[in-house]
Amino acid sequence: MRNILTIVALLATSLTFCQNVEFNPDETVVTNHEVIVNGQKLSYSAETGMQPVWNDQGEPIAGIQFTYYKVNSKRNANGDVRPLVISFNGGPGSASVWMHLAYTGPRILNISDEGFPTQPYGFKENPHSILDVADIVYVNPVNTGHSRPILDEKGGFDKKTFFGVNADVDYLASWINTFVTRKDKWLAPKYLIGESYGTTRVSGLADRLQNSHWMYINGVILVSPTELGIEREGPVEVANRLPYFAAAAWYHGKLAPELQNKPILEMLDEVEDFTIQKLIPALSMGGFLDENKKKSIVEKMSYYSSIDEKVFLQNNLEVPFNTFWKTLKIDDGFTVGRLDSRYLGLDAKEAGTRPDYNSELTSWLQSFTPAINHYLKNELNFKTDLKYNMFGSVYPWDRSGDNTGKQLRQAMAQNPSMHVMIQAGLFDGATTYFNAKYTMRHLDQSGKMKDRLHFKTYESGHMMYLRKEDLKNANDDIREFIKLSLPKDNEPIKY
Repeated sequence: MRNILTIVALLATSLTFCQNVEFNPDETVVTNHEVIVNGQKLSYSAETGMQPVWNDQGEPIAGIQFTYYKVNSKRNANGDVRPLVISFNGGPGSASVWMHLAYTGPRILNISDEGFPTQPYGFKENPHSILDVADIVYVNPVNTGHSRPILDEKGGFDKKTFFGVNADVDYLASWINTFVTRKDKWLAPKYLIGESYGTTRVSGLADRLQNSHWMYINGVILVSPTELGIEREGPVEVANRLPYFAAAAWYHGKLAPELQNKPILEMLDEVEDFTIQKLIPALSMGGFLDENKKKSIVEKMSYYSSIDEKVFLQNNLEVPFNTFWKTLKIDDGFTVGRLDSRYLGLDAKEAGTRPDYNSELTSWLQSFTPAINHYLKNELNFKTDLKYNMFGSVYPWDRSGDNTGKQLRQAMAQNPSMHVMIQAGLFDGATTYFNAKYTMRHLDQSGKMKDRLHFKTYESGHMMYLRKEDLKNANDDIREFIKLSLPKDNEPIKY
């Protein structure tokens, strides 16, 4: 799982750090729009452009591109001050385009009901946006989207200021402070939402905002979360793969009839129980596992994954993800996607140890890239010669000192009203739903805050919202989460 974003890194290394194009790091444009959400017509403004990152001397060192959607009222229909949702995607070199133009915002892609590209490319109104309950800002960290560092006289910049787990959190926390002050949102309830590596980012931000900027967060939403620095090496890491294997095999109709005919969550309950009660203890025995016990374990692993027993034995019970993606549908002539195993790929050869490419990612880039470029220029009237980096180079990224899970727990402990929700797609093979469940269970091992931890799953992948049914369900879950985590008026926040 430490390499979950390898494909992003490979794509990003082909890009330059920044373009030699002049830009104003402190300039925005505002347009006005309407959208119907849950049957309610909303009038809103969209502000997009650049806000600077400042150094300690008060000099701008980067321009961060953002898009801020604000309903033309400071209060919701019930009179409450409108919350602010601050949205990040992952990578760590990924733009905010994914959740911006496919999930929570007022516009979504023209795609099929299951999330596949359609032509003509473009976008349409999002009837499930959370804009009815909160204002939203989508933030592009340095070298993603149109965000860029300001180059020095030698044409360079200090990468260590931006590119690392803790550096990323430091400068973005300061940027958020400036944004909240400029937009007069200090009194608003505040939420952080991050997807993939963005969950690492917002977990660290929850702590940094509270302890360095004294900005307290009402809730954090983790979409397809990473490990957040929570250890799971060895038998746990290997065993945790099996429920995902079972989910993907179920989707493609590869399991035995008695499993295939069960509702997926009922089937997965059985697999999870085997994983925790039988598989982890067996893997802990390593090469000293009794042969009869090994035979029994391998039979079950094959039964729940559709992967041949021989493959498990050849890999000492540790079948790599790449092998699974390559072989699950090899008899049908296809590979399956990594971030969403509903997607199929076509390799040059059926032989080999890994798919030739990530079928889901190529599909997503086909539909997102033309849409976001057209949308920013033609609907939001933001014009620039800077290239929109779907993936930008953030190499080398300093991954040391990732204690973001502990930091999120500390932020929750310090703030009795803070809630956390995890959203996970069952067919995500990069940040698997069962690893996400493990993350939730180990955020607070005392169990004293488990009533403030919430877990939701969807029958889709990493970007669960691309599937029409889950777009509605996942946004409704966020809407309910915001309502749940808003303290009642004048109610003391305390233990």
